[in-house]
Amino acid sequence: MYARQRMPDPVRAACVRAGIIIALTLSQLVVVLLSTLAGSWLAFPMLVATLASSVVSTWSVLDIWVTRQQWRQRHGVVSAPSSAARERPLRRS
Repeated sequence: MYARQRMPDPVRAACVRAGIIIALTLSQLVVVLLSTLAGSWLAFPMLVATLASSVVSTWSVLDIWVTRQQWRQRHGVVSAPSSAARERPLRRS
């Protein structure tokens, strides 16, 4: 069985950033739900902020994918003309 390798630092940083942004967006969504149920004036401004945060959180998830692909291109590509795949790690028995 293969041991999982640690994620590269830029990819891990993008994941942490996205996790924090998504957590804040979900917290805003809970505030919108509760203020709507309470009939508070805060519901509409928080709804607008939550919609903007959902766009930012979608962008941050795409940032993870782009950062991962960029890291793979720069550090993990086999230098053969017909290959764009990384070399497989040696299997230890």
